[in-house]
This record gives sequence, structure tokens and C-alpha cells, in this order.
Amino acid sequence: MDPVFIAAGFVALAIVYGVYRRYTHISLADVPGPESTSFITGNLKELYQGQAGEADFKWQAQYGNVVRFKGSFGNDQLMISDPAALQYIFANKGYRFPKPPERRILTKMVNGNGITWAEGDDHKRHRRVMLPGFGAAESRAFLSIFQNCAESMSDKWTEIISNSKEGSVVFNLSEWLSRATLDAIGEAAFDIRFSTTDNNESAQALARSYNNIMSDVFGSPSDGQIFSLGISKYIPYRILEYLTDMIKNPRIVRMREAGKTAKSVAKQLVKEKAEMLLRGDGSRDIFSLLVKANMDTDAKAKLTEEELHAQIRTILFAGHETTANTVSWGLLELAKQPKMQSRLREEIWETEAAVHARGDVDFTIADFDAMPYTTAVIKEVLRFCCVVYHVHRYANEDDVLPLSQPITARSGDIIRELPVPKGTRIIASLAAYNRDKELWGEDAHEFNPERWLNGTVKEKVTSIGVYSNLMTFLGGVRSCIGWRFAVIEIQAFLTEIVGRFEFATSDKTELVRREACLVMVPVVEGEVENGVQLPLRVSLAPRTGKGC
Repeated sequence: MDPVFIAAGFVALAIVYGVYRRYTHISLADVPGPESTSFITGNLKELYQGQAGEADFKWQAQYGNVVRFKGSFGNDQLMISDPAALQYIFANKGYRFPKPPERRILTKMVNGNGITWAEGDDHKRHRRVMLPGFGAAESRAFLSIFQNCAESMSDKWTEIISNSKEGSVVFNLSEWLSRATLDAIGEAAFDIRFSTTDNNESAQALARSYNNIMSDVFGSPSDGQIFSLGISKYIPYRILEYLTDMIKNPRIVRMREAGKTAKSVAKQLVKEKAEMLLRGDGSRDIFSLLVKANMDTDAKAKLTEEELHAQIRTILFAGHETTANTVSWGLLELAKQPKMQSRLREEIWETEAAVHARGDVDFTIADFDAMPYTTAVIKEVLRFCCVVYHVHRYANEDDVLPLSQPITARSGDIIRELPVPKGTRIIASLAAYNRDKELWGEDAHEFNPERWLNGTVKEKVTSIGVYSNLMTFLGGVRSCIGWRFAVIEIQAFLTEIVGRFEFATSDKTELVRREACLVMVPVVEGEVENGVQLPLRVSLAPRTGKGC
């Protein structure tokens, strides 16, 4: 036999063996992680039946930023909060790690086949059309709308508190903020006044369909529901679609009904917007910009009418629910920390005095940028109260994840890069990343805005997130398209209501738990059936101090 042929054969074998060793020498089973409590459900009960981020923080403390845990039937999955691995998954190779089919089904049920559902080239097409509505200038232009909606809600609070004998009232802040932010998204995104805080009938139907939907559908999952979620990864996508359309499970029915209501509103908005644009009456709201961008796009890249409906549903839901919950959690932390709350209010009043002194009425973006403690509080709320705590991905092909820090495997081997087999399910723990002590300091599990002012936050780290390197809005090609919009809305609401009111704990505050239902929502222990609740005592802020 020709020696060259033999040598070539050995070289080929060596290459094959090298590749094999690269992807199989360190199996996922060798990655540190918790012991499985059940072959049927693995570690899923601990992960999904606790409070949001509870298992993440526990596992991070025990095993580090890369954790192997068991899914159904002994399937190895990964929970990742390592900065280098997350940068690779979301920024460097974003489309190589798509959303798992069983998770895409849930996204489609909530928002339709819009941008949060789309993958690959479809996602690029969706994002290209939607980007013009969410630029920096466009987002800044909506500030006055956010301020008006926050002021409208505050005026109603003032009236209720003024008529109370005690001089204070316990409000369910989550309910009020959900309605107010829905009003804000209606006007900013569609130039439509929902007026949910004024009990507008059609707007109330939409508000009712969204009210408590996440806790009703995804909150407090039973063992059976966790089992169903675990085995769904083995069911083909088309069959999952059929099942979600036909199944009579009360939670699925609830989601279908909410989807129908949102779709009906979306169709009406498309119809009205199209008529306005044809008359030449289009404005600078997000949807007008989206429709115009779609009209100017090449035919093959245009969004279909069904996709436009889905974008509306996505904007309506994501654009108000996450912001409302973020502000709610922030006010809870401030109610627990009266000194922080007072310091924030003093800065708001000082800036307000400067605004009035120059002859203006409302804060500008430049005013917000010149408020260091307010900015620090908002960043800390987004870090500590990460409303979207998990993002699900899977490896579309065999891959190797870079690591910020090496892992010591169970075998004692040192892992400096992690081979990941095709199909591996990955949970990117945004909550755990946002509590990484290497990034945010030894007190990462405490609410402390001061870290953003005293140099505690590490600047020279792997850059991932679009805002202050937080993962709250993700990063890379799948980063939240409306992150600027959200930050400005939070600024407007927080400065308005903290400037006018004092927030204190109520007798139920200690019972508030971080309910894990795709998004983190506040519920009261023992009253989960009552849905989302954040009862805080609210009183008018006394106008004293140098900022008045």
C-alpha cells in the first residue's frame, strides 16, 4: 500500500479523533451542578417552583457561573451567567443559538409571530423594519407622553389620598402602573389614547386581557405542568402548534383568549393607521414609522399583515408590562430604604427647582443625564430587579463556549473552554449575571445604588449588555429593540411619582414574593390566587428642604 495513502489515512484519523476529543472529552455530565432529584423531572421543580432567580443564585454560589443541571429523563442542560460565554451566545454567534422550539411556541401564543418569535433571516428582516421606530431621537421624543401619563396617574393618587382620613392610602402599585404604562405605550407607539386609568371601555377590555396573565398562566406551576414543559422539547414543533390550538387546559385557554383580544385590537389599529397614512395624517409614533419603513422596504423583505399584527401585540405587551413591573420593584426597594428614597427625592426637587428657574415646566433628557443619584437608582433597579430573569437558547450545532474563568470539572480537570453538543438547552441567567460579585462587588445581593457612584462596578469587563453592561436588555443581535424607550419611560415615571409621594411598607410587604412566571412579578404569599399585587402605603411628600 502506498505510504502516502497510509500517512494521509493516519492524518485523517488524527483529525477526526482530535475533533471527537474536542467535543466529547469533557461531557456536560462532568460540569459541576446539583444532583438530580428525579429522573422524570430532573432539577426542574427546584428551578421553576421557587421564586424568580432563587435556584440561580443558590447554584451560582455553589458551582459558579456555568452550571450543569438535569432536565426531564436525565437530559443535561446548562445555566450560564459567565460573561464571556454570554457574549459569545448573544453577540458573537447570536443566530447560532436560537430560541428552542418549545419556547418559541410560548412566545407565539403571547405575541404572535413577531420579532420575539422570529429567528435567523426572518429576525433580521423584522428588526430591519422595526429599528426606525426605536432610535435614540425617536425615543427621546416620547418623553412628554410618558410624563403626561405619569402625571395623570399621580393626580388621581393625590385626589384619593387627599380625601382619606389617614392622609395615606395602601395602593396596589402593580395594577396602577400596569394601566398607566399601557396608556403610555398606546400613545407613544400608536398615537392612540387608551385611557385605561379613566376606565375607557375598549381600553379596559385590553387591560383586562393582560391583567395577571403571566401569573395566571405561568405562575406556581404544578408537578404535572413542569413534567409537560420538560417533555415538550421532544415533541415536534407542528404538533406543539396543534396542541396549543386545541388543548382545553384552563391556562392555555386563558392565553388563547388574551391573544384573540390583543389580535382584535391590533387589526383595528392597523386599519385605522392605514387610513390615516392614506389621508396624509401619519404622525411620528412608533407604528407610523414602522408602517412607513415597511412600505419603503423591498417586497421580499416586507412584513406581512399577520406579522404587523404580531409586532403590535409585542409592543403592547412587552412595552408596558416589563416597565410597570420594573418601576414597581424599584418602589418596593425604596420603601424599604427611606434614606435612599429621601436622597432621591431631594435630587429630583433640586433639579425641578432649576427647571422652573429657567422658565420650563418639565424635565428634559439633559436634566435626567445631570442627575447622578437618580441614574444610579435606575441602574440599580434594573440590575437588582431583573424582571426578565431567564432567556432560553439551544446550540444549533456542536460548538465551544469561551469562559471568563476556568471551571474545575467533577473529575478534577480544568475546563478553559466548554464544548457544547448540538441540541444542548441553555438557560442564560440574566438574574445571576446581574448578581455576579466579580462584576458588581461583594454586596451584589444587596440593593445599593452607591455602587454606580463609588467605582465598585467593574469597568474593564467583557462588554455584553446594551445599557451599562447589564444583561437586563440582553445584548447583540437579539438585544431589546426598545431599551432606550424603556429607560426614558422609567426615568419619567420614577421622577414624577417619587417627587410627589412618599412610599412606605404595608403590613403585607414582608409577604411579597418574586413570582417566577416568565417575567418576575410581585405576589403576596398566601394570596397568589389574587394575582399580581404590590401593596405599599403612599402619602403626599411634604415639600421641605432646599430643593423646594
